[in-house]
Amino acid sequence: MQLKAILYFLAIFLLFVSMRPLTEKEQQNIDQKVRSFLDSRKSQWDDMNVPEADGQVLYNLIIRNNYKNALEIGTSTGHSALWIAWALSKTGGKLITIEINERRYKEALENFKQAGVADYIDARLDDAHQLVKELEGPFDFVFSDADKDWYTNYFKDIFPKLQVGGCFTAHNVSNTGLYGIRDFLSHLDSLKNVETTIDRSSRSGISISYKRSE
Repeated sequence: MQLKAILYFLAIFLLFVSMRPLTEKEQQNIDQKVRSFLDSRKSQWDDMNVPEADGQVLYNLIIRNNYKNALEIGTSTGHSALWIAWALSKTGGKLITIEINERRYKEALENFKQAGVADYIDARLDDAHQLVKELEGPFDFVFSDADKDWYTNYFKDIFPKLQVGGCFTAHNVSNTGLYGIRDFLSHLDSLKNVETTIDRSSRSGISISYKRSE
């Protein structure tokens, strides 16, 4: 019984430490490390990663809305996750990101470590088709950049777990020729409690859908 009590209080302590706001110096150190890493890799983010401008869009959304509970569907080698986690380091949040390809997953883990944001990321090697259904949530920010023909399914699975005021973002929506994109956008338009805009500063197009009510 005593051991259980010790473990309980240890868990509470670790949770408190992980949620503790960063000091100004600690945040400056993270900012410098992430910026330096991103700059060093500026022209190397291929393998289905988002461009820098799109990472900045995600970062700005999280900071502006003070989001803390984020989910990414489709990690690739981690470029978008770095931008998301960087923003979450400022809001006190954490990211769950899902990747099905083991090579990309392992490369992403190394990138998170080198960039100094691994503590803000729970990276999962799994099939998002199933895992998204099983995640408990709640979430206030979601970024989908996996198989486009499954966007609508991902949205339907996660929307009940999305907090009011939260947003579901999706990549590559400007290309309505991609199988599934047109149906996904039509589904968003059909929902009365969802307000959707498309960020056209992204060449690929990022849909930003806010949940306005249950």
